[in-house]
Order: sequence, then C-alpha cells, then structure tokens
Amino acid sequence: MVLTHSYWPEHSPPQRRWSSLTREFIGAGWDVEVVTPVAHYPNGRRDLPRRHAGYAFGRQSGPHGERIRRVPYLRHLGRSPVARLVDQLFSAILSVPVGLGGKKPDAILATAPSLPTLATGYVLSRFRRVPLIVEMRDAWPDLARDARLVQGSVKSLVERAVEFVQHRADMVVTVTEGFAQTLRDRGLRNVVTVSNGLDLHTVPFLDPPALERDVFHALYLGNHGKSQRLDILIRASALLGEGFHLTLVGSGTNRQQLVKLARELDAPVSFFPPLHGPAVLEKYSEADTCIVSLRDDWKSFETTVPSKTYEVLAVGRHVTAIVKGEAKRIVEDARGGDVVGASPEAVAQLWRELSQDRGRLAAGRSGREWVKNNADYAELARQYMGNIASLLGRDSCIPSREKIS
Repeated sequence: MVLTHSYWPEHSPPQRRWSSLTREFIGAGWDVEVVTPVAHYPNGRRDLPRRHAGYAFGRQSGPHGERIRRVPYLRHLGRSPVARLVDQLFSAILSVPVGLGGKKPDAILATAPSLPTLATGYVLSRFRRVPLIVEMRDAWPDLARDARLVQGSVKSLVERAVEFVQHRADMVVTVTEGFAQTLRDRGLRNVVTVSNGLDLHTVPFLDPPALERDVFHALYLGNHGKSQRLDILIRASALLGEGFHLTLVGSGTNRQQLVKLARELDAPVSFFPPLHGPAVLEKYSEADTCIVSLRDDWKSFETTVPSKTYEVLAVGRHVTAIVKGEAKRIVEDARGGDVVGASPEAVAQLWRELSQDRGRLAAGRSGREWVKNNADYAELARQYMGNIASLLGRDSCIPSREKIS
C-alpha cells in the first residue's frame, strides 16, 4: 500500500516517480494499492473531470492496473504553503479509515515531503501490524530548519514528529546517498537509497545547438520557490542584456516576485506556466543550456539533487549547474555541463564564455549514459523491489532487467 499526497493523473514529482515505479512493480507481478486524495495539484482545486481526478472515498483502476482509493481534499489557493499543509493534514487524517479497509497489505509505504502522510503511514502500520517503509524524497526535517520554518535550539514539534516516525519505520528510503548517510549518523539502521530518475525510453536525445546563433538561450524548468534562488538567473540576464535570453517555465511561491524583478531590471526574460509533453521538448530544443539550481546557503541542499537534473542530462543539453554536494558530483561525473557559483556575476560570465565558444554546448551522450546506468526507473524499480523483498524476508521474484525494460 502506497500513501502519497499526489498521484496520477496529476503532474508532480511524486506522481512521476510513483507512476513509473508502480508500472514496474506490477510488471513484476506485485499488487499495488495507492491511497491518495482526489487529484487537485497544483492549483488546490479539481481541474480535471471526475472520471480522471476520482471521487472522494471512491475507487479507480490506475493506468498500470493498480488500485487507487481516493480521499477528500480541502480546496485552497495553490500558492499558500499554510493552506497546502492544512489540506495535506485533512487528507492524511481521512486516509486512516480508507487505509484500514480492504485486503491487508504486506507492507505500507508512506512518501514525503507531505509530512502528515508519514504520520498516517505510522498509524496504519500499527493498526494493520505490517512493516512501515518511509520514503524521504526531501531532506526533512533538516530542510525545515534551513528554510527557517523551524528556529532556535529547541527541536520543534515537526522535527520531533518526523524523527519519531523515521526511528520507528522498518525501512527508510532516501533519494540521495548523502542524506542516507546523515540518517545513519543519527542512529537509523535500515536506510537505503533509491534515487529519483526517469523513464529513459520516453526521453529523446536531441541534436546539439547550432554552432552559430545570434541570441544565447538559457532555460529553466521547475519550481519557482525560495529553494531555487532564481533571482540570480534574472540578475545575470540583466547583466548580459542584448544577445542573451532567459526562459523560465513553471510555477511557485516566488513567481510573482520574479516577474516583478525582471520588469524592474528590464532583463531579457520570458515566463511560461508549467508545460508537459511535446511543449517541454520544444523548449529543450530551443535552449543552448538548461539550468538546475539550488541555493548554496542551506546545508540540507548538499545532499539534495534537483529531479530535473536527470532529464536535462538525458536529452543531451548542456547543464548550467548552480548546485553543490551530491548534485555537483553527478553533473561532473556525467560530464554534462559546468558547475558555477551562486552569483549573478559568475553565471553571466559562464554564459558569456559559452556564447563565444559554442562548441562547449555539445554535451554529447555521456550524460545520457550516466542516466542509463544510474537513474533509469526500470533499474531503480528492481533495486526498490529487492529492498522491500529483503525486508519482508521473501524472494523478490524480480524479472531480468531486459524483461522489465
């Protein structure tokens, strides 16, 4: 049983991860039941027809044959963090009676960063007397302190609650090895890493950018929040001016401030809402370099990897990496681009150099090969199934990689 705050048919990081993993689990003969709210991400309301979004307390068959059991949600404005937390808490509470019904699962997996979901997983695992697997897709509770959601020397209720569940879980799954080691250092015993990734067979490899072009195009796709410090990109574009253009695609809590900043600086920046499918590939094709960015003053980001990193490497675009720690190591190991400091001047200087030597933009296939070997969901699912089977003391019955892919 998988507990998640976002699932098909939504477009979100947990949806992408668990739709792919679920497909592989079911392909290997596993039964998967997903308990999740009626689809309402990212706007806080049901924008899809009910036959896709689901009914409260209703059941659906998912795209891969998984059983989906829907719980209610609280309508809210998508940009309000407090409203999102209240919504997640509401759905998590109502997931308890839903999770108590039906056939008893062999294990319950609760995936964060929706922290109330972890509490639901703990409660259900105790009532149903089955192992609990906690998946930490972000570095919680460390991230809460870096973001100043928690301040002072005394541990907050949130920190204590997260650590309480982590220490009582039968297995904790992280998406980076760095955070796994952090948790081991805190005394957690059964910690494994199953990174984020993508379905490589669905991602085309693009031809390199033209060697001659009048305007240098930089592209960012993803969340527009505090964590990304996208103001650095806008200021860098303002420093460069004519002959350079920055495209920002996505949404987030800081988007309005970023639009205002670009207007004030008269920066060559275009903003687009979240895009999917062919529209994303079109943006990748237009780009000379693609940006992955995390602010450098939050320690938890040393063990965090932006999920878009894998996609940019897979399509073969040059990466402008404003990251450190594990994400920096991945870009360097994959030989996928340049790591640059988190300042407008440093970013502007890199882009100026790249525009003058456009041969550096031909990233080649090394990034895609790295993804194939380290972040393809067909292989990641094999790892995950092996870890769960080992926890349960069973033969995993996992087919060969050739059969899965």
